[in-house]
Amino acid sequence: MSEAFRLPSPSKIIGIGTNYRKHAIEMGKSVPAVPKVFLKPPSALIANDEAIVLPPCSERVDFEAELGVVIGRRCRNVELGDALGVIAGFTCVNDVTARDHQRADGVFARAKGFDSFCPVGPRIVADLDPRDLRIQCWVNNVLRQDSRTSDMIFSVPELIAFVSSVMTLEPGDLICTGTPSGVGPLASGDVVVVEVEGVGRLSNPVVQGA
Repeated sequence: MSEAFRLPSPSKIIGIGTNYRKHAIEMGKSVPAVPKVFLKPPSALIANDEAIVLPPCSERVDFEAELGVVIGRRCRNVELGDALGVIAGFTCVNDVTARDHQRADGVFARAKGFDSFCPVGPRIVADLDPRDLRIQCWVNNVLRQDSRTSDMIFSVPELIAFVSSVMTLEPGDLICTGTPSGVGPLASGDVVVVEVEGVGRLSNPVVQGA
């Protein structure tokens, strides 16, 4: 079942770092023992066709195609077997990242928090099985990422159970489940497209900020 894209304003956007095995290898990192959780501000949200704005203070801004999980009801300490029942639906996410700031800061808030750094859409789709969905990303019609959610280190239910053991999840909250291998830089004039099997294509132009 799908519906017109109406993402409620989330109280929080939860990101997960290093959650694909091949991406961990690509970065030369070990597989984490627990999910690596960070937050993006709701002010970073933009919709399909809206522009990603490159901040003038950054020299390297990367695309990161991801499966997004939209929470459907208030929940805390969700049991693993109940996790799929708290989901409103799934969507496409681009976890845009100022890579130079991430490396310089050692933390994610500035690197992932700029306005326009969380494109989401084009719709929310319920009743998908998130265990083995194809996820792809194109930049200017060139395929840059091509993987499946079966390469995730922590599954969607595991992420919901873990995150909800730390913080209460509210309706509309968005969990960005991590990106596969193949991330790379964006430039002004690019068009970046994220596709998740069963959801559709999220497309955003890239512009230079003043």
